[in-house]
Amino acid sequence: MPEEQPDAEHLHFWSFINYAVEQADRELPDVDPLAMRLVLTLHRAADMLVYDLESTVHRPRGWSWPGFRVLFAIWLSGPVEARKVAELSGMSRAAVSALVSTLERDGLVSKERAAYDGRAVQLRLSDAGLEAIASAFRAHNEREQEWASSLSEEEQHTLIDLLGKLTAHSTHFGARHRE
Repeated sequence: MPEEQPDAEHLHFWSFINYAVEQADRELPDVDPLAMRLVLTLHRAADMLVYDLESTVHRPRGWSWPGFRVLFAIWLSGPVEARKVAELSGMSRAAVSALVSTLERDGLVSKERAAYDGRAVQLRLSDAGLEAIASAFRAHNEREQEWASSLSEEEQHTLIDLLGKLTAHSTHFGARHRE
């Protein structure tokens, strides 16, 4: 007798992982279900965390998650070239350029040609931008603390170490990422 499958209406964000792994393993027996479960879980957890931070902290301030990432990079490394902001935020130069135009229009960022290279654009926060990012980051970090509080301090360090190991290993197989 064939195993009864749950219909899609009974699946949810987290239960879909188990369902997907079981289905993929059944359809393609050479698939590594543990690796699949790890990557799906990591991806979903990261998406959930980003969505929560964006919707509770950044959207109420009129920013998107990418907009916050650009402001954050400029805040902590500025004045800084736009190409470096792209690298530090993990975004394309084109995306950073579009976001900077909006942030400049909103009075949060200024841009100017670099004295050492007339082709390079340097970004810096305005006084309003500095005040806005400092306030936003306080709220952001409070939310980070809420997320992290489900783990002991030791577990937090272990997870950081494991994620570091996972990302360091990615260089061995040429994983692609924005630079």
